[in-house]
Amino acid sequence: MTATAGFGAEWSASLRRGTQAELRAWLDLALRLCDEADTMALGHFRRELEISSKPDRSFVTQADTAIERFIRDGIAAAFPGHGLVGEEHGTEGAGASVRWYIDPIDGTHNFMRGVPLFGTLLGVERDGEMQVGVISAPALRERWFAWRGGGAWASGSAGMAPGELRRIRTSRLQRLEESQLLYSSPTDIEPYAPGFRPLVARAWRDRGFGDFWGYALVAEGAAEAMIEVGMNAWDLAAPLLIIEEAGGRVTDFRGDRSIHNDTFLATNGFLHEAILAALPG
Repeated sequence: MTATAGFGAEWSASLRRGTQAELRAWLDLALRLCDEADTMALGHFRRELEISSKPDRSFVTQADTAIERFIRDGIAAAFPGHGLVGEEHGTEGAGASVRWYIDPIDGTHNFMRGVPLFGTLLGVERDGEMQVGVISAPALRERWFAWRGGGAWASGSAGMAPGELRRIRTSRLQRLEESQLLYSSPTDIEPYAPGFRPLVARAWRDRGFGDFWGYALVAEGAAEAMIEVGMNAWDLAAPLLIIEEAGGRVTDFRGDRSIHNDTFLATNGFLHEAILAALPG
């Protein structure tokens, strides 16, 4: 990432790298790929899975690998000069100006256990800046997406007609005592942030909504912050873009704006500095 961390629609739009037509073409492809990825994932969900362990002791299923291969093939066919960075099949075209980040099933452990909080995450980056992001959660029948300068949007929410879109924005709460904080695992976060538990105690409410779901709730204005550690770039590429276009702010625990570090704080923007200050303890 090349821009100093900020927040708001005007600031986010200033990071656009390309024409509206280019970004919409990338977004349209990402949405089409997610349509098929949704079908593939649901075809395996709550059914017998082939599960294997990776060197980092995380798990992978046949759905993860098949979905990522399908997505990579689709991108290569449409944009052969684009680079690919995926969880299961590594990096191709590392030096390309435009690179796609692919998380075929974010929340694999949920997927394995029959918990419907899982989704496909796609992010498109140009020259170090995220330009397009899609989070598609087929078991929830919901999807969130954004393009730089185009705002953040949701579809599939309860009460919405098929194809109807809803503009989403982060909340404008400015007092920690009124906020809802989300996080992954407290036992994972505390070694990085000794002040985590006192911070949570100050908030109005807290919940452990990990993986993509926490970021989607921040983008929708349903929570004020999501705190997580131990991620990879493909976990964060789409959420960063969606939250920034929704009006929020994202950094690591040091205040650096990056998807390549192993701590991540996403907020509505207004509470970002207060939470950063509290995390060290």
